[in-house]
Amino acid sequence: MRQSALFISHGSPMNIIEDNPYTRSLKKLGKTLSKPQSILILSAHWATNGSTVSVVDKPETIHDFYGFPDSLYDVHYDAAGEMSASLLLAHLTHSKIDRRHGLDHGAWSVLVHLFPDHNIPVFQLSIDLSKPAPWHYELGKILSPLRDEGIMIIGSGNVTHNLGDINRDEDAPVAKWAKEFDDAFADALINNHDKIINFDLPYFDHAHPTLEHYLPILPILGSQKEGEEVTTIYEGFQHGTLSMRCFKIG
Repeated sequence: MRQSALFISHGSPMNIIEDNPYTRSLKKLGKTLSKPQSILILSAHWATNGSTVSVVDKPETIHDFYGFPDSLYDVHYDAAGEMSASLLLAHLTHSKIDRRHGLDHGAWSVLVHLFPDHNIPVFQLSIDLSKPAPWHYELGKILSPLRDEGIMIIGSGNVTHNLGDINRDEDAPVAKWAKEFDDAFADALINNHDKIINFDLPYFDHAHPTLEHYLPILPILGSQKEGEEVTTIYEGFQHGTLSMRCFKIG
């Protein structure tokens, strides 16, 4: 069975332990998904110059965040790695191999909600910051056949991500620029991928001062086959400017 491709906005690390509409939506979604053979994640928190694939038998849980409650550092995601599929991916994408990289929090912060049993092998492909946006979209076409082999592909980032313009209050009113960006993105998601690929969205430079949280969107969109539906699986904001929009293909 062809597996779905997902883009998940992961937001603050506090979502790892908080019970809120966003985390409840991920838990509910996980119960509706068919169990994949393995999961490939492209996370904003593993950005490199040149593509790299993690080929690790037992990836460690990386707590790559600072200044949060101790309870966050006690959470671990103890899934196995995926050796054969990761080596195949390295071949298909002409990527380097990293035999030490574990699961960064962009990966495991969403997996703890989607697949809490830790029983599906996971591997990662880094976000290559040296490549332009169209390259990332075309990468999705290379990854798409993996979905036919039972591999779920997840991009983890954020539809908006400007940490210099967030409100400490998780439920703060939504900023005008963030709402306009998110509305335009939602429309382009269904009707015009070129706007997403070409950064042709209002306030783009303010929404993404850096691109690592945006680029994981593109290979997920690029993996779409003709006739596959794009479905929004969550929409909402946290901290006034973080769009937590998530979507599914297939």
